[in-house]
Amino acid sequence: MSSVICDAAVGSSNINRLKAWWLYRMLKTPNPLRERLTLAWHNHFATSNIKVQDVGMMRRQNDSLREHSAGRFEYLLRSMAHDPAVLVWLDADANRKEHPNENLAREIMELFTLGVGNYSEEDIKEAARALTGWTVKQGDFLNVAKRHDAGEKTIFGQTGKWNGDDFVTLLLEHSATPRRIAFRVCELLMGESTCEDSLVEELAVGLVEHDLDIGWAIETVLRSEAFFAAGNIRNRVLSPVEFIVGLIRCLEINSPLPSTLLLAETTANLGQDLFNPPNVFGWPGGRSWLTSRAIIGRANFASALINGELHSSRTPFDAAVLAERHNVGAEKLLPQVLLGSELPTGMKPLKKEPNQLVTAVLSSPEAFLG
Repeated sequence: MSSVICDAAVGSSNINRLKAWWLYRMLKTPNPLRERLTLAWHNHFATSNIKVQDVGMMRRQNDSLREHSAGRFEYLLRSMAHDPAVLVWLDADANRKEHPNENLAREIMELFTLGVGNYSEEDIKEAARALTGWTVKQGDFLNVAKRHDAGEKTIFGQTGKWNGDDFVTLLLEHSATPRRIAFRVCELLMGESTCEDSLVEELAVGLVEHDLDIGWAIETVLRSEAFFAAGNIRNRVLSPVEFIVGLIRCLEINSPLPSTLLLAETTANLGQDLFNPPNVFGWPGGRSWLTSRAIIGRANFASALINGELHSSRTPFDAAVLAERHNVGAEKLLPQVLLGSELPTGMKPLKKEPNQLVTAVLSSPEAFLG
């Protein structure tokens, strides 16, 4: 069903339908971690359809992100370096030996691999020469040999007749790349400013030993004492997509699902418009999600969800049925599931009104944390 919806979205050339498909996939998948990783890499290689203007390219990029999301970073990076949507987004079409485009070279180093401070302006100029000839034609990656600068370049102190793929290899061998991957993995699973620098460095060393295997890094963090430390529990602010998908899955509202077109519109209104990150840096995330406008928006979403206003035919949520399905009282089940705690004192008067209780719980700031 998911592939049928996706094909129809691409056929329509309507990016809103592709957003709706991805949310459908997030809600229905038996592997939510894979979708969460895909979303994280979507933010890392932040590419916007506002400029790309090609739903098919955005779908193929999404497929590539998912395929390599938990594999070796080399495969992920090489697929993104050749990705038509990325190349259009970063002006690769203008990258010719007479006028090397430094935008692509700079962003690959600053955002995708090394981070600021680990390369020089000269590295950018030389890397741009290495990338000359890479372009997009009729939606596909193309390497035009006559546009490539075949002369010697010096990148990171190493000299050779480097081409674009050689440049990617130099990036993979650079000591800053595993640190940046380690930082991303820790940020994804433990939130901002939670993981100590020493742990990030330790994870980076392990990544080198394991060929930059993202899956190994994910498993290592999930099995670590730091992940289960008290200070890490409910410390990460959920993004709008994580908040909405998490609540619907948690409340088992899946038959029927809410309209994913309306959900896509809601995530955009809450600041996370899928396939349209705000700039090359992606969504800032963390505490930046906790604006007064966002809090009101999340509370309004919770009310609409519980009242069934997001379904094509109004289908109110029934908290009592969910509680009965799990053989636990709603006043015990819902706070535990949604907040990880007992029912707050201020909400106890709502114990006999399960749906009002759920709306109150979902609207509380504690529900925004994961």
